[in-house]
Amino acid sequence: MLNIGPYTLDNPLILAPMAGVTDRPFRQLCRQHGAALAVSEMVIADPDFWQTNKSKYRLDHAGETGPISVQIAGGDAQMLAQAARLNADNGAQLIDINMGCPAKKVCNKAAGSALMKDERLVQDILEAVVSTSPVPVTLKMRTGWSPEHRNALRIAKMAEDIGIQAIAIHGRTRACKYEGHAEYDTIAEIKQQLRIPVFANGDIDSPEKAAAVLNYTQVDGLLIGRAAQGCPWIFDDINHFLQTGQKRRPRTPLEIANILQGHVSALHQFYGDTMGPRIARKHVGWYLGTQAQATEFRRQFNTLESPQQQLEALEKYFQPIINKEEVAA
Repeated sequence: MLNIGPYTLDNPLILAPMAGVTDRPFRQLCRQHGAALAVSEMVIADPDFWQTNKSKYRLDHAGETGPISVQIAGGDAQMLAQAARLNADNGAQLIDINMGCPAKKVCNKAAGSALMKDERLVQDILEAVVSTSPVPVTLKMRTGWSPEHRNALRIAKMAEDIGIQAIAIHGRTRACKYEGHAEYDTIAEIKQQLRIPVFANGDIDSPEKAAAVLNYTQVDGLLIGRAAQGCPWIFDDINHFLQTGQKRRPRTPLEIANILQGHVSALHQFYGDTMGPRIARKHVGWYLGTQAQATEFRRQFNTLESPQQQLEALEKYFQPIINKEEVAA
């Protein structure tokens, strides 16, 4: 068992927060398929922006299984503290501070991983949020600002002393963006020197890789991000491998069809008949991205405007594949 504050997670796998991806339907789906925790999309700390449609969707946790973790982002200590308190009032049971996002639109505003360049500001933010938040606070960061300036260990020790309850580290610096390969030496060093839970993140895309990273770093758990896009069952696959040492059988076309159609329907319901189909397009692209025969289908699917058209198209696409599988069986 793994504890973050008063909350016990039943396995070591967490869905990493991803802007534009980890909305409520996707979080719920990944929880159903083995994620012990699913962190929300990044919420801007400035409450002036919370009345936008985008923020309203990101702040919606109705029906979610706890613990509910909300990630906040910004560069002003008092504003982040206020955001933590308001999100807790809105149902958040964990507050996660974003110091890991490398996106320019975030870093140019002295937020995300850009904060790691100013350790005094980091201290001010951590102290303000921890002292104000009525719920446990966690931190997600990178290994440093650049390969020449890896200061994650100093920040991690500072965070633990201030009262951060758990830390997740992406094995790249801000300058690396998502290029190259994640390195885990820094994460392993941090794990050795901290008492609070430490999570590894970055390039964990298979059960074998998950087991290798856990073994190498000795961390308490893993954050899975991009590898879950179009493959929410990766959490079940990794859990199965960690528990048995054996790979789980691949999903059948019928199982994939049911998961995908259920996900698309949930997106329609959550976002409505106009936004829902638009949001669904990218998810369908991820699910079918490795299927060469789906290239033309994906192109046509991206022109469909209504929920009914999308669901009928998916049914038509999968039916011959399922029939072929049944005949072969």
